[in-house]
Amino acid sequence: MNIRTITYFVDPAYPIADERLNNAGKAAAEIKATLEASGYPVQTTRLAAPPLSRTLGDDPAHCVQFAIDLESACFVHRFDYATIGPTRPGDAPAFLEALPDVLGKTQNIFTAAIIAEPTQGVNLPAVRRAAQVIQRASTIAPDGFANLRFAALANVPSGSPFFPAAYHDGGAPTFAIGVEAAELAVSALSEASSLSDARARLIRAVEEHTQKIAKAAKKTSGLRGVRFSGIDFSLVSYPEAARSLGTALERLTGRPLGEAGTLAATAFIADTLDRAKFQHTGFSGMFFPLLEDSALAARAAEGQLTLNDLLLYCSVCGAGLDTVPLPGDTSASALAAILLDVAALALRLNKPLTARLMPLPGKQAGDEAKFDFPYFAPSRVLAPRASGLGGLFAGDETFDLGPRSR
Repeated sequence: MNIRTITYFVDPAYPIADERLNNAGKAAAEIKATLEASGYPVQTTRLAAPPLSRTLGDDPAHCVQFAIDLESACFVHRFDYATIGPTRPGDAPAFLEALPDVLGKTQNIFTAAIIAEPTQGVNLPAVRRAAQVIQRASTIAPDGFANLRFAALANVPSGSPFFPAAYHDGGAPTFAIGVEAAELAVSALSEASSLSDARARLIRAVEEHTQKIAKAAKKTSGLRGVRFSGIDFSLVSYPEAARSLGTALERLTGRPLGEAGTLAATAFIADTLDRAKFQHTGFSGMFFPLLEDSALAARAAEGQLTLNDLLLYCSVCGAGLDTVPLPGDTSASALAAILLDVAALALRLNKPLTARLMPLPGKQAGDEAKFDFPYFAPSRVLAPRASGLGGLFAGDETFDLGPRSR
């Protein structure tokens, strides 16, 4: 099992406070060395900043330069990726409007936009602006790849180590660890003789690994004086069968993904993860990143999985709609309708969800979706089944959605 990310949460300030990043880089390097000495390969180290307007104040004119400077500083201090933090619904529209330029001027900087929060509700203008960012970002590169680095966030608190959702809540620096753990579910379900045996095997594997990881992390935390906030033990996939959440689900149901029973299998594994005892942070659940999972990508290519199926499974667990390839001519209004459904589900079920949608220029539904990127499997473009927002949803209101009470 690999560590996908060590994410260091810090306020880099603007202009960049180099000493803060120097300290962050040294701490991340020590944490990485300790984890690798404990037998866990570390794929990336990442830096997460507070919400963008908190760093820049009321001046969105510096968004692009801040991103460029942060990318340069992270290169010096050996962070693989960084996020400039999300925009918030109350921010000046110019913050969101600058994000496509941020993506176009950098290669290793991630961005996000908060579109719904429990205390503020669903913000329709923020939903539409986030959709416009997705549409504009899709044209930055011929393959639409820039949208890998942008997500809309609904009910997502600070502290998740996974990008693009990661951001710092301010205050003293902290760090968290995100794992790539789908293979544990594949192994547990392949070797189990019953559902109860499968559950026991997976819980045992999760707890054994989290104890070792936490011990290593806290060792460095004590030496560096930076707080360890926990492990996001989500079943993150890698595009091969033995490390695929989709493979695990099909071992449980004995049927292809997308058939009836997939929702129940998702709920069973999610519930099993909830029963494991460890220091949680972030999602700590199941991701359905279509292009990052070989089984998901294959079933989507076969027509077995739709965008609505993926959102359905997120009702019992998941991180939302992740790396979903869509037609390149999908309108901003249609993208906004998809984001609105994600936001409503997140607030009504009181769970964090994200949307990382990838319109592919020149592609139509059913066309091949293939990237020269080791973390993506080949698939096909999904039909969005969305024409746009109309009626009362065409307004500029913010509306409350409370979690179900009975």
